[in-house]
Amino acid sequence: MQILFTDTSPVNVRLNARIVNQGDALNDLDPALVDGAPAARFKGGPGQVFEGFAMDAGSLKRIAIAGAGEPDAAKRRLNVERAGAALAAKYLRSGETDMILDLSHADLSGEEAAAVLLGTRLRSWGYDEYRTKLAKEKTISLATVHVMGAPEGTEAAWETAKAIATGVEFTKRLITLPANILYPESFVEECQKAFDGTGAKLTVLDEDEMEKLGMGALLGVGQGSVRASRMLAIRWDGGTPDEKPTAFVGKGVTFDTGGISLKPPPGMEDMKWDMGGAGAVAGGMLSLVLRKAKANVVAVMGLVENMPDGNAQRPGDVVTTMSGQTVEVLNTDAEGRLVLCDALHWCQEEFNPARIVDFATLTGAMIIALGHEYGGVFSNDDDLADQLTSAGGTTGDKLWRLPIGPAYDKLIDSPIADIKNVGPRPAGSITAAQFLHRFIKKGTPWAHCDIAGMVFSDKPGHSWDKGATGYGARLIDQFVADNAEG
Repeated sequence: MQILFTDTSPVNVRLNARIVNQGDALNDLDPALVDGAPAARFKGGPGQVFEGFAMDAGSLKRIAIAGAGEPDAAKRRLNVERAGAALAAKYLRSGETDMILDLSHADLSGEEAAAVLLGTRLRSWGYDEYRTKLAKEKTISLATVHVMGAPEGTEAAWETAKAIATGVEFTKRLITLPANILYPESFVEECQKAFDGTGAKLTVLDEDEMEKLGMGALLGVGQGSVRASRMLAIRWDGGTPDEKPTAFVGKGVTFDTGGISLKPPPGMEDMKWDMGGAGAVAGGMLSLVLRKAKANVVAVMGLVENMPDGNAQRPGDVVTTMSGQTVEVLNTDAEGRLVLCDALHWCQEEFNPARIVDFATLTGAMIIALGHEYGGVFSNDDDLADQLTSAGGTTGDKLWRLPIGPAYDKLIDSPIADIKNVGPRPAGSITAAQFLHRFIKKGTPWAHCDIAGMVFSDKPGHSWDKGATGYGARLIDQFVADNAEG
């Protein structure tokens, strides 16, 4: 979607929209609209939309009013974002190609006005590339938003918000692509294209290089697939020279059958988004790079495909990780932690980060615990956990902290190796986090975000349509903005 700023109303645009606060009078509109809004129970609540029609100089105008809620609400920024998103949701496939958006009626700051536009842009993303017989009335039509009445500072704030939107859209794209199109090698290619010319530095390890480094856990997951595994690192040096980077690590299982511990067929098609952690990290990193974040940041993604095959890893196998620790693989469907343990160790060895945060669609137990409302966060550092939770509250990528600790270690001790890759059914998400904790060097602040319930939705949300949500990309950008930029 194109966002254009203008001082004059474009001609031949039928759809006119405005943002209003809760309880605002609409007296300057056509009397039918003034009376119609309360009759339709429109009060200007966050994300509420009222539509009517009026004649203007002989032309029929389609009038839309979106509510931004109370002007002094604690979540004002998210509320105004919902107003913009609600307009996009209503008119994206309406047949209208252009919309005039008047921002002069809701007493917005420049940052808040940019948030309206961010919501509009995020909710307008859709992916119809493989739909060859989609009815015309169901195709995306809205292509341009003409912004009028923008308060001072909006255009500058929008440049930052636009970078964030591009990163979230990249995350949505990666998660949406089917597994025959997106696999470890093509994931790398997608990133190479997205980051080309940005100044970011990309490093790619192939299987031979990972084998020399001793990444037996990650390689074991991918050994049953004809798709070669990859390790991808993206580095951005926008901060003080020689300052340790903030690191983000993503689980990138581009398709997960469960391996020999095969998943049941119903719902297996959803496992194309088991690379949601890597998708979030890639999108968040793209936002940071595009807005030229004043921080040193590195993103690491372990990319594999988990398939059953005559060469696939077996339950009961013992693998040696890059750290030297050995793992008894009791369940080949607990593969994400095997990918992450080598990615986490390599990240620490290669980049010596100041702090490290991983994102992964790691456990179904996380969905049982938190549903689709929160991602879970586990950490060895209280400040880091609080900073992530705060960033999630700002962006709407909500996190809820859960415990880890030595008491859980006994649940994953192996009788023949250093550690086993699954514990008993109780505390399944916690034991997965405890497994990862064993690969974090002493003194390194670390957090693990289990986002299994958040990266994909079977119903639309305020900033996404049914499908990929883009969860995590904005959280990463906000966390860096709050805690790593000078």
